[in-house]
Amino acid sequence: MEATTPASDAPPGASWDDARARAALRRLLDAAIASADPRKVLAAHLPEPPALGSGGRVVVVGAGKSAAVMAASVEAAWPDIPLKGLVITRYGHGVRTGYGKTDRIEVVEASHPVPDAAGEQAAARILALVQGLTEHDLVLALISGGGSALMPLAAPGLTLADKQEVNRALLSCGATINEMNAVRRHLSAVKGGRLAAAAHPARVVTLAISDVPGDDPAAIASGPTVPDPTSFADARAIVARYAIALPDHVRAHLEAGAEETPKPGDPRLARAEYRLIATPLMALQAAAKEAEALGLTPLILGDALEGEAREAGTLLAGIARSAAAHGHPVPRPAVLLSGGETTVTLGEARGAGGRNGECLLGLAVALAGHPGIWSLMADTDGIDGSESNAGAIAAPNTLARAAASNIDPRAALSAHRSHDVFAGLDDLVTTGPTLTNVNDFRAVIIT
Repeated sequence: MEATTPASDAPPGASWDDARARAALRRLLDAAIASADPRKVLAAHLPEPPALGSGGRVVVVGAGKSAAVMAASVEAAWPDIPLKGLVITRYGHGVRTGYGKTDRIEVVEASHPVPDAAGEQAAARILALVQGLTEHDLVLALISGGGSALMPLAAPGLTLADKQEVNRALLSCGATINEMNAVRRHLSAVKGGRLAAAAHPARVVTLAISDVPGDDPAAIASGPTVPDPTSFADARAIVARYAIALPDHVRAHLEAGAEETPKPGDPRLARAEYRLIATPLMALQAAAKEAEALGLTPLILGDALEGEAREAGTLLAGIARSAAAHGHPVPRPAVLLSGGETTVTLGEARGAGGRNGECLLGLAVALAGHPGIWSLMADTDGIDGSESNAGAIAAPNTLARAAASNIDPRAALSAHRSHDVFAGLDDLVTTGPTLTNVNDFRAVIIT
């Protein structure tokens, strides 16, 4: 955990009311998102292009919610370097005018979180683009969160329909993102290092924005350009652990384990390099700096919190209560900052909302109207779950306002319908697509 003493620009003795707390929470979120904007951070991480006269080419490929603006940032930084390539991003995340529009790198939009044919076809084209290269060529891979679903080229013998079915099952079973990606890598023609292996002997440099706890390159977009530390046996164990129903031929594919993913030490990946340009911790540190300017003492609880969303909310409520009552683990006014990726196990419920809304509702219910505590939780890509909001805000009067509106937060939490509660209270936070993704952002202000 990381705590600092604030250098406040707030007037001495200024009180924290609802409007001030809500405005502060939004400033913290905006600071976190801005720290991961490829337009601000990508250029500093670019490698040297192929030497003049070498005949080397630059091929740009990639996938993720930030892929389009990352590609535009490459074009802006290398205006005179010949480029060709293709990246895949989520529907609505392509940029067609102004900064973000690409002229030399093609952008294809596809479906996320459940893959579609557009992503499959584009992934096949990306695999073709990196084949037949030489040691003089450079493959620049632009990878960000969402890339796994957006590049769904199935392993030989499997189909897109298989990938879609497995993806739906993974999203609802309660598996962690690392577990989901371990299964995905072993059903793919491009993930788990297979894309970099196909580019051999070219140099491969990956610029990545991390959206996973721990920043494991093998987990970001299922690691298309890095060695895979997991095996078919690991994938089978995860399927068994969560009792995931698989089509018979998918199960047979995992049982056969005919062609393992490239492992550490594979010579085809000897010239592959990985550079993280934005991470959840960097975003939390940016928010902490903004908190100091707001007169708050920031405490970073960690960038890799996982577990059931509602339970994480209960845990954060307990820490906030301790800070309010005892000034421990941080003196107030303070803000608890955390990132990571919680999970929501739906079971038979259909749900409405995402993991951030569920975590926030869990916190609000646990706090039971405790005075002086406000919280914002959101996904830094701008979309929490399947709805159009990034997240929501909870205040000391959330439960009282819900009761006055005949909304039952506890019933909604049991039914995984956090969106209904915060929409009914007009407490949703909407950013639109942010064109980046450093996972969940959670801020709890204690005054």
